[in-house]
Amino acid sequence: MSKKVIVVGGGEVGSFLAGLLRGWGHDTVLVEENPETARRLKEGANPAQVFCGDATDPEVLQSAGIRGADIVAAVTGSDEVNLTVASLARFEFGVGRTLARVNVPRHAWMFTPAVGVDVALNQAEVLAHLIVEQASTGSMLTLLKLGGGRYSLVEAEVGKNSPAAGQKIASLPLPLDCILVGILRRKELILPRGGTVVEADDHVLALTPGSHTEELRLLLEGPKTTD
Repeated sequence: MSKKVIVVGGGEVGSFLAGLLRGWGHDTVLVEENPETARRLKEGANPAQVFCGDATDPEVLQSAGIRGADIVAAVTGSDEVNLTVASLARFEFGVGRTLARVNVPRHAWMFTPAVGVDVALNQAEVLAHLIVEQASTGSMLTLLKLGGGRYSLVEAEVGKNSPAAGQKIASLPLPLDCILVGILRRKELILPRGGTVVEADDHVLALTPGSHTEELRLLLEGPKTTD
């Protein structure tokens, strides 16, 4: 389902995010304060709708169409701006979902639902979790944390000795609340169905509770081997 998303911040992160969302079919508005940057973005390839203005001004947000927005993502290089935008989006305009980028890790404690931030994008924390989880779960990679960290979107490569190799998804003993959401096979994305057969070397995308990550890894990758 298409969503209306307002992305605040036209830097590398914001412009890339807006381009991805637009490419995925979402109605995306990019708000950038710097006139020259806004002009450059408007002239770029496949631009999102670009609005020039200071997003900490409620009138600017309103002119950019925030009252009809489903999601606001504040990803500027200023934590103060990102907090202000998220707070305005939630409490002034009633936007249902807000995301804010954390630039300085020591500021992360401020990015909470109490100030209007549903999801804090703290790159340092994400990297730390990835390092720890990668060390503990073999080659399984955590791509995204959801539900306050209770769930993970993971990628696992199906091993040749995996219990899942050659099996239909409907017959797999998936751990409770685990869902397979995609299979990458020779650069092709396959949407899993009950009759889809899992093959060795497939890269499986799955949504899993954190407590069942290792059980899912064993099912998809098979037991760890030693040389």
